[in-house]
Amino acid sequence: MTSTTQQSRYRVEGMDCASCAAKIDTAVRRLRGVEDVSVSVTAGTMTVSHLGDPDLLPTIAKRVTGLGYKVFPLPQGNAPRPIVEKDDHACGCGHDHHDHTPHDHDHGPTGHDHGPGEHRHDHAGHDHLSDEPATAAAGLHGHDHGPTTGPWWKSAKGRLTIASGVALAAAWSIGKLVPALDAWIFIAAMLVGLVPIARRAFMAARMGTPFSIEMLMTIAAVGAVIIGASEEAAAVVFLFLIGELLEGVAAGKARASIQSLTNLVPKTALVEESGKTREVQAESLDIGAIILVRPGDRIPADGVILSGESAIDEAPVTGESTPVRKGAEATVFAGTVNGDGALRIRVTAAASDNTIARVVKLVEEAQESKAPTERFIDRFSRYYTPGVVVVGAAVAILPPLLFGGGWNEWVYKGLAILLIGCPCALVISTPAAIAASLSAGARRGLLLKGGAVLENIGKVTAVAFDKTGTLTEGKPKVTDIVGFGMSDTEVLRLAAALETGSSHPLARAILDGAAAAGMDIPQVIDAKAIGGKGVIGTVGGVDVFLGSPQAAADKVSLSEEQSARISALNDEGKTVSILVVSGSATGLLAMRDEPRADTAAGLKALADAGIRTIMLTGDNQRTAQAIGKTLGIEVKAQLLPEDKQRIVGELKQQGFRVAKVGDGINDAPALAAADVGIAMGGGTDVALETADAAVLHGRVGDVAEMIDLSKRTMTNIGQNITIALGLKGVFLVTTIIGITGLWPAILADTGATVLVTVNALRLLASRPRRVAA
Repeated sequence: MTSTTQQSRYRVEGMDCASCAAKIDTAVRRLRGVEDVSVSVTAGTMTVSHLGDPDLLPTIAKRVTGLGYKVFPLPQGNAPRPIVEKDDHACGCGHDHHDHTPHDHDHGPTGHDHGPGEHRHDHAGHDHLSDEPATAAAGLHGHDHGPTTGPWWKSAKGRLTIASGVALAAAWSIGKLVPALDAWIFIAAMLVGLVPIARRAFMAARMGTPFSIEMLMTIAAVGAVIIGASEEAAAVVFLFLIGELLEGVAAGKARASIQSLTNLVPKTALVEESGKTREVQAESLDIGAIILVRPGDRIPADGVILSGESAIDEAPVTGESTPVRKGAEATVFAGTVNGDGALRIRVTAAASDNTIARVVKLVEEAQESKAPTERFIDRFSRYYTPGVVVVGAAVAILPPLLFGGGWNEWVYKGLAILLIGCPCALVISTPAAIAASLSAGARRGLLLKGGAVLENIGKVTAVAFDKTGTLTEGKPKVTDIVGFGMSDTEVLRLAAALETGSSHPLARAILDGAAAAGMDIPQVIDAKAIGGKGVIGTVGGVDVFLGSPQAAADKVSLSEEQSARISALNDEGKTVSILVVSGSATGLLAMRDEPRADTAAGLKALADAGIRTIMLTGDNQRTAQAIGKTLGIEVKAQLLPEDKQRIVGELKQQGFRVAKVGDGINDAPALAAADVGIAMGGGTDVALETADAAVLHGRVGDVAEMIDLSKRTMTNIGQNITIALGLKGVFLVTTIIGITGLWPAILADTGATVLVTVNALRLLASRPRRVAA
């Protein structure tokens, strides 16, 4: 009987470095029936591909909890309830409970509104899969974690570090008073911290990870006692615990940075029902529900404004410093702040599918996808650590055997090399930077689906843009109003009267123009559309027609001057409508889908970076060339989807690393063909699912920012690797020539790890370079 492959996802609490992930990966991968394992420290998740054996899931959970971590299943479409901290040992595994609410939303990056029936997720709680107790020593890598928020000293790991420090201070004091007991007292102080470390070391070895930092630490401490350096052994154990504690705090900050976005969404909402309002939980809001948002309140869900107008502060979500004025039919995001007016909003996305939830989900999934550099470091570290053990043993044994060196001296140096050689800082150098960068980008609406995308986008040398909805707003606007014996205001007023109630894009452009001018639109009588020509009606007792120049020419004669003006506007890629009143041409309106406010600046930023830009559009040649001339971009027009895909392929053949930016279904083939596909916010789900990255808020300048973020990330990774290997190299030399010993050795390990993590967190604190509009 053949079992089908299934995939299960877990939230794992207690990981704070790549070494933790490696131990969990190795332990679970060794189980019969497990086909693949993906563990993300930064996201705190584990995804397991396995056979459909019902007994395997409890076994997987038991294996992870046996390593000292807490595990929560995340079935498709569900998220576990918040983990409530009952007491310091509620889990019985030496970990304080974290107070997060993890999310597991099965959807890609998008700032879009979705109709009913799309990806509705109910929340469900999950119990531990293993009730077997584990002691405080059951965690690996010295990680008995407290909450990611809250004081470090409340965590079990913090308490162990404090106990070890107190024991060391007490041993030093007693040793001064009773020198004869000096060695034994320091051994006792050392054991306070070493016993939990040694227990974790042997547990990891039993489950397939013999060369862990805990094992190296245990060997070094025991060896130091054997050669009579018990005081130094106790100090090294204490320094190790301090370094691990600092590493855990730093990792917690990195992990909490993106999860903190979920706190922007209010817990409750005011729902309108039968003319009354009542307060409900925001996560229970259904798609289509009508909610009331008062001035000063945070908006509890993605939606569309039905009535009201207000300045919306979108800084928490988009980073924009200036509030955006929005009215009826405008889209709003959960977590943004309503300014000065009450709003009635129709909910367009469930809580698990709103903009912030999708951002969090995307980043967590992206952090599970390793960059090429990270995969290389992982492979390197598999051979690096055993190599360090061999070098340490050689340093300890060969000089005394071959050259008559002192055993104590060279064993001491060999033990120090074991501590220097721990790969923690090297292994964490890449994922820490990538996690911080993904989180920093996500908070600005720059969403990248994994470390490989983040690494590759910085290598882009050509960017191909779609036109409509990408370089342009995606909807026409009135650009010119020309009266022929009638005021421009009256031309717009009469045109708006005829178009009242129409949903045609050109009609909406005219109505939006009239609304922006604050016009009082007169009533129209007997308005009707004439297929392919225009619209006719009676306004104020006068017959009025609005339509194309060709249709207008059938009704009235146009002068040469008027025809020349129409032709000039057409050459600018604008659509012209003629207003005819009582049998005379009285004016015209020109409309065009205008470039986004920041398009020109965004393209210039790319050009300044030496990146070629090109517009690929299905629009007609004249309109495309007009827009291209305005923006100063190379143009290829009247293209089918396969033409766009072909041109992307040609650019790649010419040696360019190509990014394709688009927002529609017709962009999907080219997005998939490019080295990096980038979907614009407001685009279709097909584009978003096909793309490698998404510019959530639809700013052209964000493409340049995304490339800049990638370059800064790769620079940061280079710095981290230099720090990790540089410190080890320096202390390796100084240890062999006798300048430094065990104390500096442990600082070279944990100190480098902390330095690398803190350096990576700089990406989280820095703001991407904003391209001025």
